[in-house]
Amino acid sequence: PPAPPAPSAPTGAPPPLALRLNSHPALHPQLARLVIMGGAMALGNWTPAAEFNIYVDPEAAEIGFQAGSPVVMTGLDVTHKAQIHAADIERFRAIGNPISTIVAELLDFFMEYHKDEKWGFVGAPLHDPCTIAWLLKPEIFTTVERWVGVETQGKYTQGMTVVDYYFLTGNKPNATVMVDVDRQGFVDLLAERLKFYA
Repeated sequence: PPAPPAPSAPTGAPPPLALRLNSHPALHPQLARLVIMGGAMALGNWTPAAEFNIYVDPEAAEIGFQAGSPVVMTGLDVTHKAQIHAADIERFRAIGNPISTIVAELLDFFMEYHKDEKWGFVGAPLHDPCTIAWLLKPEIFTTVERWVGVETQGKYTQGMTVVDYYFLTGNKPNATVMVDVDRQGFVDLLAERLKFYA
């Protein structure tokens, strides 16, 4: 019998998977959902309007959103709330296995980078881990079903994910959009997974 559909959670820019979906339509039934880290409803981190992963190839991102497979969008609106604080890093370090130690050291560096006042963060946001956290424990996230398109031509908005939050376009929702996260639940999940390597 054929394998059941499986989720895909690509991190980074979308071109490889988008190209596969575009050139191999038979993949769609095999893809339970596409969980991406990219985009935002309200702000960019590479341009004022665009998040980096979408900005680098907006055409590929647009293919992914419009291809017909279920999409879960993990945008900056939620990843900026999934912040790791200094006390969380010490909690990970105290787990004491090689993986948790390396993760703590990497997060030390990440915290330093995000101390820049322009971000306005208390800690450091963890972007890509949110995609896997949603697959493991979706209940720690708040989501809405909305139509999402990607701006590919705008002078100031190229790479922007346009989320039809108020159903203004009449388009049928094509994405589950994360809008909030239980930060403590997220941190607890990370700690639980790091203990696995003891």
